[in-house]
Amino acid sequence: MSGFVSADNVFVGQSLGSREDFLHFISDKAAELGVTDDASAVYDAFVAREEMGETGMTDGFAVPHAKSSAIKDPAIIVVKNDHAVKWPSFDDKPVSIAISLLVPDGEAGTSHIRLLSKTAVLLMKDAFKNLIQGTDDVQAIADAINAGIDED
Repeated sequence: MSGFVSADNVFVGQSLGSREDFLHFISDKAAELGVTDDASAVYDAFVAREEMGETGMTDGFAVPHAKSSAIKDPAIIVVKNDHAVKWPSFDDKPVSIAISLLVPDGEAGTSHIRLLSKTAVLLMKDAFKNLIQGTDDVQAIADAINAGIDED
């Protein structure tokens, strides 16, 4: 999985107004990056997952995830907003950083669970959260996530 997240998948300094704007932005970027040919199907998959329960974690982070046959390859897209938006979360705080997981239907049980668990573990580490919150260096953010995914 080394190098799984490239700097091209990290977007900082965004000014999105809502959770829906985040999900539309991520879906559109997935199409631009070649992860999908159908941004609206990916958006629908995000919304369906959001309706099952919150993907907002703690300390301003969310981990929205989409499983869809419209997704060609597993990917992580990171969006860092310039302000926090209302997003159902475990600590009832708004979210400014989304680390989104995009997984093809066929890999839902394998890649999805692995990425989700690795990301959840990363978000329990203050050093990781502080690094992501404290930098707009897209390569540093990608490297930190890749290092966390590669840990056993």
